[in-house]
Amino acid sequence: MKLLYSTSLNKYRLFFIQSLTVIVLLLNSCSLPEIETIAGTGVAGTLDGPAMEARLNNPFGIVRGPDNALWFCEYDGHTVRKIDAAGEITTIVGNGEPGHTGDGGSAIEARLNRPHEIRFDSNGQLYIADMSNHAIRKVDLTTGQISTIAGMGDAGFSGDGGPAIQAHLNQSHSIQFGPDGNLYIADVGNHRVRVIDMKTGLIRTLAGNGETSPTPDGKPFRDVPLNGPRSLDFGKRGDLWLVLKYANQIYRLDMGLGTIHHIAGTGELGFTGNGGDARLATLSGPKGIAIAPNGNVYVADTESHSVRMIDTKTGIIDVVVGTGERFDGKDGDPLQCGLARPHGIFVEKDGTVLIGDSENHRIRLLRP
Repeated sequence: MKLLYSTSLNKYRLFFIQSLTVIVLLLNSCSLPEIETIAGTGVAGTLDGPAMEARLNNPFGIVRGPDNALWFCEYDGHTVRKIDAAGEITTIVGNGEPGHTGDGGSAIEARLNRPHEIRFDSNGQLYIADMSNHAIRKVDLTTGQISTIAGMGDAGFSGDGGPAIQAHLNQSHSIQFGPDGNLYIADVGNHRVRVIDMKTGLIRTLAGNGETSPTPDGKPFRDVPLNGPRSLDFGKRGDLWLVLKYANQIYRLDMGLGTIHHIAGTGELGFTGNGGDARLATLSGPKGIAIAPNGNVYVADTESHSVRMIDTKTGIIDVVVGTGERFDGKDGDPLQCGLARPHGIFVEKDGTVLIGDSENHRIRLLRP
């Protein structure tokens, strides 16, 4: 009888241990998101070398390059730099001095003026939104030469229907290549989205009438007011997503129908509505947007020092990084990690989110 009891007890013990092992494995497979610093010491500067020992100077736009390196631009450093697979940072464009020089020569010797965002075309060439030069610059990475492809170097609005190189832009902050291969520009100071036909070099206005009153929902986007179109990105269905920084709102431009649709933000400045309908939430000076492969929308909500995500299936917005307060956070729990006016944001193919934590002078990575 004792032997039978002991055998049954051992079976229960074995069953318990096996069940506990399965539970532990399941918990490990469902691990929570984590944030990690991948570049920068927190001290401002432009110092190349190992990424965790290098100094960054207000990193803004960030993107994965065709060489698989991580590329970013520095607002206060007036440079474009990259982090290679070995974790080394190298400056590629800009001598660190503000200005608009160097066209036709070496990119590393040229001067930029507060670059905001960078992108690559299908041929692997680099394009820079050179904001304070009111220009778009191009770097031929084969020859290392830099040139200006749009903008006259001073602020204004002119040139629609003509060569982009002869047009005036006004604080061109954000750029992105569309599915058609053309280059789209958030022309903030002109309150318009403009587009360069990359085959002809001609520029035109895609959206915005230059006014700053509220944007009506569902109307043709060619003639609506856009109050500070600050950042743009294309979704997987070909629609253009647009952040209005002064309006504290996010819109989607249906490129097929030619209409604009309100997605997030009441228009009031704030940090409310998390966990609810994105249209009823308040945003706080959003300045970056990136569309994930699954269609979800990530927003650098700059003045709330956070990254927020809109689930496009449910329309719900929530915080994924930050506390709403400005400080230099630690790796680990993203909801306890402080940011300082983040600007650049990019989502990898696997859903990893890269963040230009601008005034903490770091680049951070949010693992899905």
